[in-house]
Amino acid sequence: MKLTVLQQAIRLLAYRRMFLTNLTPVDQVRTLIRQLHPLAPPTPFIRLGPAGDGGYLVPDDLAGITTCFSPGVGGIAGFEHDCANRGMTVFMADASVDGPPLHHPAFRFCKRFIGALTDKQYLTLDDWVQQSLPADDMGDLLLQMDIEGSEYEVLLATPTNLLRRFRIIVIEFHYLDQLWNKFFFGVAGRAIVKLLQTHACIHIHPNNQRGAITLSDITIPRTMEFTFLRRDRLTGEHYRRDFPHPLDQINTARGVLSLPKCWYREEVGDRR
Repeated sequence: MKLTVLQQAIRLLAYRRMFLTNLTPVDQVRTLIRQLHPLAPPTPFIRLGPAGDGGYLVPDDLAGITTCFSPGVGGIAGFEHDCANRGMTVFMADASVDGPPLHHPAFRFCKRFIGALTDKQYLTLDDWVQQSLPADDMGDLLLQMDIEGSEYEVLLATPTNLLRRFRIIVIEFHYLDQLWNKFFFGVAGRAIVKLLQTHACIHIHPNNQRGAITLSDITIPRTMEFTFLRRDRLTGEHYRRDFPHPLDQINTARGVLSLPKCWYREEVGDRR
């Protein structure tokens, strides 16, 4: 049977582990990025964790936060160690390892993945928090999440009233170049917009390990670290333009990957 040009293209792409998909309209991608333009927090930034990969910028607004939840455990736990040294109890979860790479008496480890449902291998963020904290503990929390693409399903599955408990949320968003995939955009975009209902983006740092993709006038780094602050902690709506921040550090020894200008407001009053 003779293959059509489209069928031949699909086979060629499949051989290269690629597949045809509907393209997200440029205006929809641009609108989502505009909603993520970082605002200035009322307090200066500090860095928790090491100088390279595994370190993140957060606002110096940690007073009163006694608990950090950190799903995804790799070979670096400097962020969690710094949180523990500041008096926080740090809950960590990951089914792919037997424990964190270093010890601290404030660490609490759970050998489960955090996801959209609870079963023998997975645990929702809501169930994890409920199992970890006393019922009468309603204080502010900190969330640091690096779970290789599962962050979108976790956000969609987490009740809004629980998201509000996290004063600060640090997330590494993966596969952001797939925002051009209309179906991926439908899921990831809703997860991000849901988070933006309760929190504002205050910092973005592109991970230089995986590069970036440009389409039209939009450049999207494939992986980026985002810091969000609950909106009630803001004192105004002032956009940041100081990228990279002096505390930012490259993740790997590869070339520097700057935050593309479409991801922040370049001028005061810019309404792009």
